[in-house]
Amino acid sequence: MSVTLLLTLTSERSTAQVFERILMPGPVAADHAEYQDACASCHEAFSRENQRGLCLDCHTEINDDLLTGEGFHGRYEPLATIECAACHTEHEGRDADIVGLDRDTFDHDVTDFPLMESHTSLSCEECHAAEQRFRDTDGTCAGCHREDDRHNGNLGESCNDCHSETVWTDAEFDHGTTEFQLVGHHDGADCGGCHRNETYVDTQTDCATCHRIDDVHVGRNGETCEDCHTPSGWLETSFDHFTETGFALEDGHDGLVCTACHVDVRGSDSPNPGCIGCHRADDIHAGNNGTSCDTCHAPLTWPDVSFDHGTDTDFALNGAHAELTCTSCHRGPVDTTLPDPSCASCHWSIDVHQTALGDSCADCHSETGWAESVRFDHDLTVFPLLGLHAAVACESCHADPTFRENQNQCVDCHRENDVHELRLGTDCNLCHNPNDWLIWQFDHNEQTRFLLDGAHEGLDCHACHTRPTTDSVAVSMSCGSCHRSDDVHSGAFGADCELCHSTSAFVEL
Repeated sequence: MSVTLLLTLTSERSTAQVFERILMPGPVAADHAEYQDACASCHEAFSRENQRGLCLDCHTEINDDLLTGEGFHGRYEPLATIECAACHTEHEGRDADIVGLDRDTFDHDVTDFPLMESHTSLSCEECHAAEQRFRDTDGTCAGCHREDDRHNGNLGESCNDCHSETVWTDAEFDHGTTEFQLVGHHDGADCGGCHRNETYVDTQTDCATCHRIDDVHVGRNGETCEDCHTPSGWLETSFDHFTETGFALEDGHDGLVCTACHVDVRGSDSPNPGCIGCHRADDIHAGNNGTSCDTCHAPLTWPDVSFDHGTDTDFALNGAHAELTCTSCHRGPVDTTLPDPSCASCHWSIDVHQTALGDSCADCHSETGWAESVRFDHDLTVFPLLGLHAAVACESCHADPTFRENQNQCVDCHRENDVHELRLGTDCNLCHNPNDWLIWQFDHNEQTRFLLDGAHEGLDCHACHTRPTTDSVAVSMSCGSCHRSDDVHSGAFGADCELCHSTSAFVEL
């Protein structure tokens, strides 16, 4: 059958397939065998420049490397533009090597793992398994050296923290980079002395964990061995009771042996450093004066008592307080908080203001006598008494001693005097002042955005302000809002009357 007859008997697509088979240079490699009859998978007819894109559509990992600059294809710059076929030839038979890698000349520096030191002398096969793709080789130390890890994975997989690529057995580690620096006798100690069974995670760093067997105190002095001992020498001790604890051993405490106070501290940090910890049986107050015995007593002379309430507390006893006994205020047991040193804490029951004025009774009252010399400066409130207000009796505004119902707006007291009937709002002080209700002043041209000139000058306020309001005083500045009834044009020319008229006279143009 001739080629002409064959083309006549086949469809357009079949014709293309026939041409492809006729023109095919040879069989494809074994890995691409399944695509041999689907030429369009790798070739676009009569368009060689689109072949690279078709390759990368299948080989997505290579495409990702090119986009991210990783791996051999991403790091070797010439590969960014050349066609894949320039290196990877096809149609040379099933057994053809289409990778084309020359292991003797390959530059490993253009990969994600440059070869340095001892790695440079290795053969490819020592890291790359025969049936494994090069890109799938584990690039971590542990990937190759897991069997050499004498730590059995207890130190993780960051081998380069201690080891280098020069010689695997030459390891260095700076223990100072951890939370436990090796000083004194610890420096040079064998790792296994503290890290038993090659366990390095969660290693205890307290002295007692390693030195419990050396503790001649058998736990009586607690487990903070470093309070007395140092890594320089276990038998060399130094302990300053005041510097280390804040409790000086002086006067009656000087010369006491440790066990006089540290009776049984097994499992506890330290004895109670307060006087009451040792002297509870000596407390004749039965706890009513609290546990701070040293505020009155001294270690050397326990019976001699000295206490200045004004110096030793924030509350000096003056006036009527000077003759009170301690129990007048300090009534609770040892674990009860002492009263708040404010007037209200003791005198709340006689507070005629029913706490409405707060706890600062001393603002008006004195310690000499609760009802004597009562004073109050109204200027310290939000409503200073100015002008005629200064001469007004308290009861004129404050009918209730709790002062809960009083407000500080003019209209709150002077609503009956408001001849404007709220048409000018509630901010009376815009015109009036406390010196006299009838003395007032308001400059409309300065205090508003609406100039009163021409026929507007001298108008009564109520001529424009006709509606009561408790909010801000706001009247439309449009001519039409007041002169709509005077508009002979019946709105035909709009509301911007000032385009033709002036404020001198509405009929003048």
